[in-house]
Amino acid sequence: MTPAELAALIRSVLLDAVDAGDVALAAGDVPEPRVERPRQREHGDWATNVAMQLAKPAGTSPRALAELLAARLTAAPGIASAEVAGPGFLNIRLEAGAAGELARAIVEAGPGYGRNDALAGQVINMEFVSANPTGPLHIGHTRWAALGDALVRLLRASGAEVTPEYYINDAGAQMDKFGASILARATGTEVPEGGYQGEYVGELATRVLAERPDLADLPHDEAVAAARELGYRLQMAEIEETLAHFNVHFDVWFSERELHEGGAVEQAVARLREQGHVYDEGGAVWLRTTDFSDDKDRVLVRADGTPTYFAADAAYYLSKKDRGFPGKIYLLGADHHGYVNRLKAIASCAGDDPEANIEVLIGQLVSVAGARMSKRAGNIIELRDLIEWIGTDPVRYTLARFPADSPLTLEGEKLREQNLDNPVYYVQYAHARTRNVARNAADHGVTRDDFDPATLDHEADATLLGALGEFPGVVAHAARLREPHRVARYLEQLAAAYHAWYGQCRVTPRGEEPVEASHRARLWLNDATTQVLANGLALLGVGAPERM
Repeated sequence: MTPAELAALIRSVLLDAVDAGDVALAAGDVPEPRVERPRQREHGDWATNVAMQLAKPAGTSPRALAELLAARLTAAPGIASAEVAGPGFLNIRLEAGAAGELARAIVEAGPGYGRNDALAGQVINMEFVSANPTGPLHIGHTRWAALGDALVRLLRASGAEVTPEYYINDAGAQMDKFGASILARATGTEVPEGGYQGEYVGELATRVLAERPDLADLPHDEAVAAARELGYRLQMAEIEETLAHFNVHFDVWFSERELHEGGAVEQAVARLREQGHVYDEGGAVWLRTTDFSDDKDRVLVRADGTPTYFAADAAYYLSKKDRGFPGKIYLLGADHHGYVNRLKAIASCAGDDPEANIEVLIGQLVSVAGARMSKRAGNIIELRDLIEWIGTDPVRYTLARFPADSPLTLEGEKLREQNLDNPVYYVQYAHARTRNVARNAADHGVTRDDFDPATLDHEADATLLGALGEFPGVVAHAARLREPHRVARYLEQLAAAYHAWYGQCRVTPRGEEPVEASHRARLWLNDATTQVLANGLALLGVGAPERM
C-alpha cells in the first residue's frame, strides 16, 4: 500500500462515516488526507492529523473523531492497527503484506515513481546561469548551474511545464571590449584599459586568427567587430560544452542583442507608456517603479537616447510573457538583491501579479578550499577545472544538498575521497550495493518470478519500506518550496535505511539453504531501493553507478 493509497483509504472511510450519518460533514467537504511518517518508528508506519482538521466543521472533538476513524480503519483490509494519540493524531500500522506491496509498485513504476501532479498546469520559464559570453564559466556560476538544473528536473517531476532559458548578455560595451582584447592579443599590442585578461583571451585570439588571417589588415573598427563576433561564437561554444559536461541543458538560448536589433526594447517602452507607467523628465525616459514598492523610479532611456540595461530587462520580461510563460523564475547571485524589486516592478507595470507571475531566488556565493586560481582565465576558478579536479557528480551533489541562501565552501579533496563520510559517495555506494546484491541474487537463483509481500515482516523491512514510501511526497514538497536540498538529504536517509537493512536481512540464502519466499520478496525490496535511489539522483543531475 502506497501513501497515496492509504490516504485514499482514509478518505473512503471518512466518506462512509458521512454517508452513515456518523460524521456531520458534506461529502464535498472531505479532503484528501495527508499521511506522513511518525517521528518515532514505534508509533506506527504512517500518521495523519485529518481528525484535527475536520473536527470543528464536523461539530465534534478531534479525539472523538479520531477514535471513530480508528475503529473503522482497523476493520479495513491491509490495516494492522489504528491508534489515537495526543489530541487527535491517528497512528496507523499496516499489515506486512499491505506494506510490502509498495516494493512491487515501485519496481513496476520504474523511473516514473516519485513523479506527481503537485504543480500540474503551471507553465514556467526559468532563467539561470546567464553568464556573460566574454569568458569561461567559473565558480561564481557553478551554484546556479547545479541548483537551477535540479530545480527544472524537480518542477517537471511535479507536473509543471518548464522551459530552462539562458539569457546571453551579448550586447553593450563589454562586447566591444571583448573584441578589442582579442584583437590586441592577436596583433601583439597592449590590451586596452578595462579589457579582458587571462590566457583564454590569447587562446581565442589564436583561433580567431586561424579563421581570419587577414585580421591585422582590416580597418580597426572592422577588425574589432570581426574579433568580437568570432570570439563570441567560440566562447559560447565552450560555455555550452562545459555546461553539457556538468549535465546542464537549456531549451532556449536567448540573445540580448536580438532584443535591441529587433526593436523589442523600443516596443517595450512604448507598451509600458501606453499603460501609464512611463514619463519623461530631464530628457530621459523613466519607468514609475515607485508605484510598485521600488525605492526609486528607473531610467529606461538616457537623455542621449541610449537604452539602459533596465530597458532590456523590461523588454526581456515582456518577451517571456508574450511567449506564453505565466510563471517566470529568475535565479540570481548574491550581488543581485537590488534586482528583486525592479523585476517585480516590471511585472506590475506589465499588468502581471508580481506575487504570482514572477519569482526571484537569490543564491549565496560558493568558495573552494584548496583550489588554485586558473592561469588560463585569470584570477578565477573555472568550472571546467572543478569538473576535472573533483568530478561532476561530487560538485553537483554537494551544491544541491545545501539551501541556496547558505554560504558554502567546497572541500575539494574531501569530495574526492571514496569513503562513507563523503555524502555523495555514501548515496552512490548504496545504489551500487543494491546492484551488487541483485547480481549476487541472480547467481544464487533468486528471481522476482514470485512475490509474497507478507514475508517482509522484519522491522528493517518495515523501516526501509517506510522510507521508500516518502519519496513522492519529498519530491512534491521540494518542488513547491524550490529546495532541491530536500531530495539530497532524503537520499542520505534512504541510504542509511538501506545499509542498515542490508546488515539485517538477506536476499541470498546461506550455504545450501533453499531459496525461500522471503529471499524473493527481499529482492523486490532491494530493487525498489535501486529505483528510488536512481530516480532521486537523476533529479539532482547525478549519476547512479552500477559498481564502485
